[in-house]
Formats: sequence, structure tokens, C-alpha cells
Amino acid sequence: MLRSAIAATYIFLVANAASAQVTPATGYTPPDDTPAVRVGVTIFGNWTQQNNPKVTDGDGNSVTKNSFDIARSYINVTGNISHIVAFRITPDVSRETNTASSLAGSLEFRIKYAYLQANLDDWMPRGSYAKFGIQQTPYIDYTESVYRYRFQGTTFTERVGYFASADSGVSFYYSLPKNYGAIHAGVFNGENYTKAETNDQKAVMIRGTVRPFATGAPVLRGLRLTGFYDSDHYNKEDERKRTIGQVTFEHNYLVAGLEAIRAKDQVTSASPDVKSGGWALWATPKKPMANGSSVELLLRYDHWIPNEADTAAPTSTATTSATLLSDQRQNRTIAGVAYWFPHTGGPTSAILLDYDGQKFDNISTAANRSVALHFLVNY
Repeated sequence: MLRSAIAATYIFLVANAASAQVTPATGYTPPDDTPAVRVGVTIFGNWTQQNNPKVTDGDGNSVTKNSFDIARSYINVTGNISHIVAFRITPDVSRETNTASSLAGSLEFRIKYAYLQANLDDWMPRGSYAKFGIQQTPYIDYTESVYRYRFQGTTFTERVGYFASADSGVSFYYSLPKNYGAIHAGVFNGENYTKAETNDQKAVMIRGTVRPFATGAPVLRGLRLTGFYDSDHYNKEDERKRTIGQVTFEHNYLVAGLEAIRAKDQVTSASPDVKSGGWALWATPKKPMANGSSVELLLRYDHWIPNEADTAAPTSTATTSATLLSDQRQNRTIAGVAYWFPHTGGPTSAILLDYDGQKFDNISTAANRSVALHFLVNY
């Protein structure tokens, strides 16, 4: 028995040693596990003239406000420790707008992204991953990959205050085979990256995107259908819900999208449920140039109802007698022309001249109209 055990052990060790020396098949390329660090920048800059409303200067004169500004500047530090483990840290420098702060008007340094990423290509379809840390939220990050004019201003969902582009949490991204779409789900604090968690409630977000004609005719491959759901609470019993449906189309000469949004908010148990909703439609017709540059138009319209309740609006509204909350509207029109400079590889840069007008129906806030020259640098 002892001899048999020794012989079996010897055969097992020899077999394993031999298998370890097998030469990989011809053409096999082992994963690159060389650690690497890359540094890039993102800059959103602008000159803006606010045509309406006018402002009053120190001498009491009514003037048209205009200013040069850097709306956003990132330092992107990305890298990988191996082909499985990657990371990103992105400091965000933005202007403090809280007038009650002693830093009002200052450019502040804070963290926008800081996460660990586990690439799951060895076990799942290429592009799948898991992330932990301050990271992109599933919907806005995806939308920005199609609508690339965030340097003009935030996307519709951000402008109406539904949620932000980043938050702290954990998420999982699954890439569907043959480029048919993706599923991105995560659990986040729900307070956005600018704030710390305040209680025990977490936001569960999930986005599903389908490219129905991924293997069909080239002109149809750019069609994508997206659904998004965000389930959160302000407090234990106080709901904060968002539901979004989106259709986008991408082509060499046109990128367009339509999104519809519904939201439900109850800030405290003593406050009423507030249901709001709206939609945004945008299109960017473009003319590609031979040198790789392009000229594009930016056309966008946002429509938002802040409160759908059929109750009387506060007396601060423009028409106080028969106005309901559900009659209030906030509409925004954006139109511009952009030039995208020619580049090789990943960097992008552009300049945009645009008009941005916001109109309020049955709300006493004055209409806001401005023209601006924006620029983007992303490397």
C-alpha cells in the first residue's frame, strides 16, 4: 500500500511538472500584466454673455453681464496594476457657487472619481467589469458617450436635479455578446459625489441598453434603446425614485436622442409626494471633413414639469388666481454650431458658439437667455 501511494504521488508530480512545461500554442499572446500609469486632462471653458435678465453693477447701472470662466477641469490619472486590476483617480476643480461660503467664487479642488476596477474579460464577454469607489453613475456616463456636448452644459437629468454624474458605491457592468448592448447595475450612497452619506439608505441603480440591429445593416446599427431605474430613499420611508426611457441613433452624419423622465420625491414623512417629469430631444447633424475634423450643429429642447400635482400654485407665480402646480413649465432651447478639431487616437477638442434660452410658464422667475463661446480639451 505504501509503495502504491508513493508511486501514485510520483506520477502526479511528474505529470504536473510536464504540463507546466508545455509550450503555448503558436499565436497565443499572454495577457500584458505590466503596470502602467497614464495622465490626461479635461477642460471645459467658456465666455458667456447673459442677455436676460440684466444685472445691476455697484453704481446701480443696469448692465449685460458677461464673463470668462473655467466651468470644469479634471486631471485624469488612470492605470492598471495587471490586466485584471485597474484604477482611476480624477481630481475635479470647479467653482464654489454657495454665496454663504467664505470660498464663494473660488475654484475648489475635490475628488470626482476614485475607484478600483476589476476587469472580467477572462470570464465574461470583453468589456465586463466591476468597480468599487467614487465612480460614474450608470445613466449619465452612458448618455455622455453619445451626447458629447456636456462642455456646453449638463445633461437634462442633471439640470433638473434628478441626480449627478458620479457617486460612491459598487457596480457591475456586463457587456452583451456581439455588441448587442450592456447591463450596468450598482448600489450607491445616493448623495452624489459632492456629499457624504447621511443615513442608512442606499440608491439601487440599473441601466439596460439594447442595440437591436447590432449585426444588421450598417445604417441600423446605431440605434440603441435604453431603460434606467433608480430606487432610493431620503429617509427610511421617504421615496426618491427616477425612471428613464431613452432612444438614441448614431450615424456619420447625425447623432440624435430622445429621453423621457419620471420622478417621485418625498423629502420627509411630513412633506407631500412630489411627482415630476419631462423629456429632452436633441440632435447633432454633422459634416465630416477629409482631415478628420467636423462641423456640427447642436439642437436641443428640454421640457420639464417640476410638480404634477393638481393643486394651487404658490402666490409667487405670475398668475395667481387659477394656476395649478401642474400648469407650471420650464422649457429650454439650445442651438449652436461647433468645430471639432482633427486628432489621431483618443484626444478630442472643440469650440462651440451657442444660444441657451430658458423660459418659465406660470412661474415668476424671469426668462434666462445667453450666448456663449465654449471650448473643450480632452486628452
